Amino acid sequence: MDWDGPLPVMPPHRRWSLLGPLLRLIDGPARTTPARVAQRARVLVTVCTGIANLGGALVVLLFTMLVVPTPEAGSDRLRLVNLVVFTGYVIAAVPVGLLLGERFFRRVRRLVEGDGIRDERAGFVLLYGPLRLMALHLALWTVGTVGWVVINAPFSALLAFKVGITGLLGGLTTCTIVYLLTERILRRAVTTALRAEVPRRTGLPGVVARSMLAWALGTAVPLLGLIALAVGAFLIDDPDVEDLAVGTLALACTSLAVGFGVTYVAARAIADPVESVRFAMARVERGDLAAEVPVYDGSEIGLLQAGFNHMVAGLREHERLRDLFGRQVGEDVAKLALERGIELGGETREVAVIFVDIIGSTRLAADRPPTEVVGLLNRFFAVVVEVVGRHGGFVNKFEGDAALAIFGAPLDLPDAPTRALRAARELAARLRADVPELQAAVGVSAGEAVAGHIGAEERFEYTVIGDPVNEAARLTDLAKRTPERVLAAGSVVAGADPAEAECWAPGEEVTLRGRTRTTTLARPRGPRPAAPRTSPAGPPREIGA
Repeated sequence: MDWDGPLPVMPPHRRWSLLGPLLRLIDGPARTTPARVAQRARVLVTVCTGIANLGGALVVLLFTMLVVPTPEAGSDRLRLVNLVVFTGYVIAAVPVGLLLGERFFRRVRRLVEGDGIRDERAGFVLLYGPLRLMALHLALWTVGTVGWVVINAPFSALLAFKVGITGLLGGLTTCTIVYLLTERILRRAVTTALRAEVPRRTGLPGVVARSMLAWALGTAVPLLGLIALAVGAFLIDDPDVEDLAVGTLALACTSLAVGFGVTYVAARAIADPVESVRFAMARVERGDLAAEVPVYDGSEIGLLQAGFNHMVAGLREHERLRDLFGRQVGEDVAKLALERGIELGGETREVAVIFVDIIGSTRLAADRPPTEVVGLLNRFFAVVVEVVGRHGGFVNKFEGDAALAIFGAPLDLPDAPTRALRAARELAARLRADVPELQAAVGVSAGEAVAGHIGAEERFEYTVIGDPVNEAARLTDLAKRTPERVLAAGSVVAGADPAEAECWAPGEEVTLRGRTRTTTLARPRGPRPAAPRTSPAGPPREIGA
């Protein structure tokens, strides 16, 4: 199975830098399998650490044979002995290092190919991997240096001292390079296994320790080498100025090259994760909550990476709840509630109201399976929500087979009557075209109403209460007996703009049930739709006149 996880890659502005191809080679393809991630890490660590150790050994050997002065007596024989012993130890130490490293990578493979890190103890296997490999190589270098000192001691105590210092400093530098290389190569494997988590209290080198490590290799090691040269010169009765100058020059040049490389790698080990967090933050600022940074560090930097991912996960959850809240009560209501808080009560507003109701819903439920009825209702309400939303209103509630739409609350809408009338005309046409299985009636009213949160502290809802709501519902009842299936109060048409008012024809005055004032009816102009052959509505409700 392919794994498509986040890559610990360079920030965008560095992807095409001088080191870009090398880092892309280390990280590998974006889409791969955990097994290939582990295999790639094993091969790269073996090759890179092997090259680093061989290079360090070669530098130490050259320093010992060409830079460090040897006793004049038997110098050729001494160089031959050192060459044979050094080469023999390197040949013997390589298989030992490979064997011990393979044992480590067997545990790495199990973690990467499994379900990730399940506890902190398992996490330490990967996070402490670079340190353990560094300790392994340091042990091999220590054994080799001690043996080298023992071999050279019979020839010259001073030579043994210089050889020991050279081997010690060279081994420390090489092992530190091994640590930094291994830490960089294992990032992809650590990312695969950690799954955005990092064990706490790992005790791994953090920002301060890594900075001090870079200082030690870039400054302390070269100075210790110079001190060793100076001590050697003091211990010799007649030091050769030329040999001293050659040693100082060789040490300085080597230190410049190695110090720059080690300092750069150590700095990037700190800067890369920080930059990845910074770029992910920029994505979040642009509204991309899918941003995630790979977690591959066991220090405070790793906690920063994991903390950022937890923060974004919380933002995603907040956005999901906000989206659900908006779908439940309407986006504008949800936005105001989040900005101002929720208080029970309401405020008087000028609103326009659309009430839409299905005709014959009782027979519909009796004649069709429940799942089919639910599907029809969802199609019906989808059209209502789309049309009302496009004209600036929002569907306040669904009441079984009916819907109540509001224009002018919770946000002011100066042309609410015009928008409501346009929406009503389009809604009637869309329902006939998109949901022909259903017959629906639409009523439109406008006026003062109280809009706000109604209920108790434990359970409440945003709603609109007032005469326009009641009038719209009564107009819907009356519209069920008209060919147009749409009726509006004359006061709504009077408050609309002239262009929209021309689309409505005034009609008779009626007294709707439950009201004392008369209502002037208005119908949309245009061809009337043909009445259905059989009306499932049954006898109309009493509306009074």
